[in-house]
Amino acid sequence: MDQLKPELLIELITKTMPFGKYKGTLYCNLPVTYLEWFARKGFPDGKTGMLLHTVYEIKLNGLEYLLKELKQELGKQNHSR
Repeated sequence: MDQLKPELLIELITKTMPFGKYKGTLYCNLPVTYLEWFARKGFPDGKTGMLLHTVYEIKLNGLEYLLKELKQELGKQNHSR
């Protein structure tokens, strides 16, 4: 995977799954079992596949706290506006 970009992390906590069983679910909230299924079957092409693969790697490596901290920080910024 290429170098992680902050914009990509923001998309994981703000964008939703566009199709399938978890349509409308934030990428960061997708269950690991669903992400593991994609890892076995193949991630889709394009932006959706990149987001799915990224959140899979984050969860696989126990880095979910990064997304949680980012969510909290964005929440603070939105409340101060």
